[in-house]
Amino acid sequence: MVEQAAAADNLEAGAAKKAKNRTQRSFWYELPILVAIALLLAFVIKTFLVQAFTIPSGSMENTLQVGDRVLVNKLGSWLGEDVERGEVIVFKDPGGWVTTPLVRPANPVTRGVQDVLMFVGLMPAADQKYLIKRVIGLPGDRIRCCDDQGRVTVNGAPLDEPYVFPGNPAAVVRFDVVVPEGRLWVMGDHRAVSFDSSKHMADPGGGTIPLENVVGRAFVKIWRPENAGWLPVPSTFEQPALNKDG
Repeated sequence: MVEQAAAADNLEAGAAKKAKNRTQRSFWYELPILVAIALLLAFVIKTFLVQAFTIPSGSMENTLQVGDRVLVNKLGSWLGEDVERGEVIVFKDPGGWVTTPLVRPANPVTRGVQDVLMFVGLMPAADQKYLIKRVIGLPGDRIRCCDDQGRVTVNGAPLDEPYVFPGNPAAVVRFDVVVPEGRLWVMGDHRAVSFDSSKHMADPGGGTIPLENVVGRAFVKIWRPENAGWLPVPSTFEQPALNKDG
């Protein structure tokens, strides 16, 4: 009886060991599949839904600080939703606006990590140049600066712009333009240092950018913690007068 009990115990122990080994093998077999699925989901999300972008310069201060990270809603662009005045948008360089190339790390491990972050959308692609500005004028709008109180006007309605960097004028250069169809007039909140539409009026398009270059609207700051929060459209852009000819 003792020998039979010992044999039974050995059989149970052997079965348990085999089951454990099968579980371990199953985990290692499934891990690459799970990683592949996670990467595929991340790719789909950053391609069609939401992508993170890091702020590289002070052109949107104090709304956005250097090193802040924002989430950009890309779904609206895919669905053909209209861009609205006052939104902070990310767009592809229309040509010659970004002059500083992305420096790739020399360390292959660091470069590999950067490649993964680019793939999952936590960093923009190295071969793409993006900018972030605020939409001031839509197609057909007449944008002027400045009125007798030094304000930018849209179709004759002055903008109250508390988001402009303290001490900056509404614009560094004067302008009076009508935004062409299919294009936008954009400006940085730090007007003195932002190379935006007002600084590119000699370019093709008169400083405006193509609507097709818009990646999406930046709707929330997720990093750094002390500067995190939503990016709402300022109330000045809700004026009914903006939709009237000025």
